[in-house]
Amino acid sequence: MISVVVVDDQALVRAGFSVLVDSSSDLEVLGEAADGIEAVRIVRQLRPEVVLMDIRMPGMDGIEATRQILGAPEGADTRVLILTTFDLDQYVYDALRAGASGFLLKDTPPEELLDAIRVIAAGNALLAPSVTRTLIAEFAGRAAPLMKNADALGMITPREREVLLLIARGRSNGEIAEELHMSSATAKTHVSRLLSKLGARDRAQLVVIAYESGLATGR
Repeated sequence: MISVVVVDDQALVRAGFSVLVDSSSDLEVLGEAADGIEAVRIVRQLRPEVVLMDIRMPGMDGIEATRQILGAPEGADTRVLILTTFDLDQYVYDALRAGASGFLLKDTPPEELLDAIRVIAAGNALLAPSVTRTLIAEFAGRAAPLMKNADALGMITPREREVLLLIARGRSNGEIAEELHMSSATAKTHVSRLLSKLGARDRAQLVVIAYESGLATGR
């Protein structure tokens, strides 16, 4: 059973998501929160596997809540899935940078949302849709490379750099294997090594590192 906390400042939206999640036999809602402050408190108390997080909320927004949740020891096993109204929301990249594992639009079909929760709970990132690649590329391009991430690339091999670049372009393990002429198992191994070497919790953070280091933008 995958445990979920729903965070949104609109009561009807929270209720709708909660009913949807609880309708699935392998998912359960542990609690709800109406703002970021309440979200941090509830998540630290209940330690859910996945948090459905709204971005725009009064008081503490979803980005800061995500940063605090994932920055605390209690959030080590929690994944955050951002739910946003607009596909080009300027805050989404900041949320990924704060540690979120991905994002979906609030009008995503119900079954896709439930599948997304399962994907996030499994430790994967929801970065496949082309709109996600477009958004990340647009907003990551505005950020200057961070020296820490630039230096981190010195620890990886040339082949791992190629894999990281393809991850930043939204490629799946199968697509990486095909483009680099390797087996899917080898591609998966390279991704695992990148996660370990770069201290990333999932593919979403690898994408952020690729952009902030300048690797994905050619800086």
